[in-house]
Amino acid sequence: MSTAREWCTRECVRIAISGAHRVGKSTLLEELSAALPKYETVEEPYHVMAEDGYEFADPPSLEDFEAQLEHALETLSESEDNVLFDRCPADFIAYLSAHEDADAFDAAVWLSRAREAMERLDLIVFVPIEARDRVPVSSSDAAALRRSVDERLRELLVDGALGLDVDVIEVAGSVADRVRMVLDRVRGAH
Repeated sequence: MSTAREWCTRECVRIAISGAHRVGKSTLLEELSAALPKYETVEEPYHVMAEDGYEFADPPSLEDFEAQLEHALETLSESEDNVLFDRCPADFIAYLSAHEDADAFDAAVWLSRAREAMERLDLIVFVPIEARDRVPVSSSDAAALRRSVDERLRELLVDGALGLDVDVIEVAGSVADRVRMVLDRVRGAH
């Protein structure tokens, strides 16, 4: 485990970008990747799994989110240093908790593994839905799910419900503002 102060003395870090769908995570990741060229970028599990032939339900089922959570746990556990992750296990716990079949999700089965894997991270960047939404969502169901996931992620990461010993920052504003906030934290660490 690393505390926020300890990771600041290391040169190699693992950073996860976390947030509900359509908040600008992937855009932020692309810009950070350009600004941190020595960092490997890991796409979110949905895209990796779809490319590998996994067939997701539309909308994704509880099992689909659990499969993504398992993928995220494995990827994070196997990661080296200098990695930017599009999503972290908390994202999938939030989606599972907000899913219409959430009653069938047994969070207790996953939480200790998620905490253990996430404590390999040095920084989690939470990208919230902003008051002036930057990315519109077309369907009201998707918008409701998105708000629910955003609230749950705030509880898990910002409010500390997961009890992680990992540095978490919340970013806001334009893409340039968000990138600057992350880079200031990373560069201030060295």
